[in-house]
Amino acid sequence: MAANEQHYVMERGQVDRPTKVLIVVAPYYRDIADDMIAGAKAEIEAWGATHDLIEVPGALEVPTAIAMAGRMSNYDAFVALGCVIRGETTHYDTVCNDSSRGITLLGLQGLCIGNGILTVENRPQAEARANPKDQNKGGGAAAAALHLVALSRKWGASKGNVGFKPVAEEYKLAGDPDTPTA
Repeated sequence: MAANEQHYVMERGQVDRPTKVLIVVAPYYRDIADDMIAGAKAEIEAWGATHDLIEVPGALEVPTAIAMAGRMSNYDAFVALGCVIRGETTHYDTVCNDSSRGITLLGLQGLCIGNGILTVENRPQAEARANPKDQNKGGGAAAAALHLVALSRKWGASKGNVGFKPVAEEYKLAGDPDTPTA
């Protein structure tokens, strides 16, 4: 079982300026979701960032909500939380694959997302992974999102005079009635 293995965990960072994180949770299993939310909130606060929380009906809606927030809000990072426990049908595979694929595609578009949607075989596995005092996957997803914010700020810093520059007044086209001529 994974709990018996040693895992490398990156050193906790800190944010260099105000950072807002949106936690998007599918609380189908309320107790599991609550543990993951607690872990995510604690990690975000330890980094010095702030957070908001929204709930969606299920894991398939998590990527859609993140995409909407990415377009319509000013969050710096997103934490996707939920739990899918294998059942008797192939619905498990669809939910696991499609929610993960949606989150990955959003990340490839530049959103800083930590994926904390658990995909497990049974409830004891979910409980161990969600528990902030055990595997703390909610906290791990929050840390992943914030590490990506740090990378985006490092690489997205201004590079100086790059790109198009405004045309100086004396070089504007003659004949434009709105353009003063030299």
